[in-house]
Amino acid sequence: MKPRCAVLDDYQGAALTSADWSPLADRIDVRVLREHLTDRDALVAAVEDCEILVVMRERTPVDAALLDRLPQLRLLVTSGMRNASVDVAAARARGVTVCGTASSSEPPTELTWALLLGLARHVPAEARALREGGPWQSTVGADLAGRTLGLVGLGKIGGRVARIGLAFGMDVHAWSPHLTEERAAEHGVRLAKDRRELLADSDFVSLHMVLSDRTRGLIGEPELRAMRPHAYLVNTSRAGLVDGAALLRALREGWIAGAGLDVFDTEPLPADDPLRSLPNVLALPHLGYVTKGNYARYFGQAVENIEAYLAGAPVRELT
Repeated sequence: MKPRCAVLDDYQGAALTSADWSPLADRIDVRVLREHLTDRDALVAAVEDCEILVVMRERTPVDAALLDRLPQLRLLVTSGMRNASVDVAAARARGVTVCGTASSSEPPTELTWALLLGLARHVPAEARALREGGPWQSTVGADLAGRTLGLVGLGKIGGRVARIGLAFGMDVHAWSPHLTEERAAEHGVRLAKDRRELLADSDFVSLHMVLSDRTRGLIGEPELRAMRPHAYLVNTSRAGLVDGAALLRALREGWIAGAGLDVFDTEPLPADDPLRSLPNVLALPHLGYVTKGNYARYFGQAVENIEAYLAGAPVRELT
């Protein structure tokens, strides 16, 4: 019997068309699950016969409890080389190899600017009014040139966002716990002395930090209250960086002008979540890394990982 492989959370039905799976056609049985299964029993029932799972980063958590219910699992392939929702140590202890793939930083950089520009120029409201026969020009957009962009995090993505901000003629400053003046200067930006100063001085704030115990809730009520009433917050990184309850209050009570969000504590976002309906929120369904190029990398290298596994030599193994 051929090994069985399941691809989880393939929302767009793109997994099998984004890469050439033909080298595996006669070697494994592949099934694709397009619906996100939040119920653990339903998930186990759908994949418990599988030796191989292909998961999209942080869509379905794979923890020790789930691994215990999947005794046939031997290979787990995740998009990207870091997946906080996979317990790699628990997998290894159960004889499961965890492999990753390349992931480009350009797509989330580009989407960050899609959100920021959409907020600044009220693109959703104006596009909706035009389509529905509403008023012709009902808003006045915010300028970018000469305004201040604050970056919380200046890593691979944050650095790219900084360069684009500078190209728009913005004054860019950045902060993270270990950011130095020298590193900031390499990107042509100023170093803020602390995150409160950065938030208080910025017209636009964009978050680009890895979520950890240290950074969870980094932006809470004091930080949001420190922001200017006309300022916008953009988060394409991780929802846990921001205190969700405090953000709702900030948006409802006008502490800030609005937020552009691509990440949420619960995904898919529940139908009744207020973030879906607040007028000063521009929200997208976690599209930061979702491009044809990245999908080609993810699923193309997933195929390579599976081929190597079947040959007894997995590649791109997570540590």
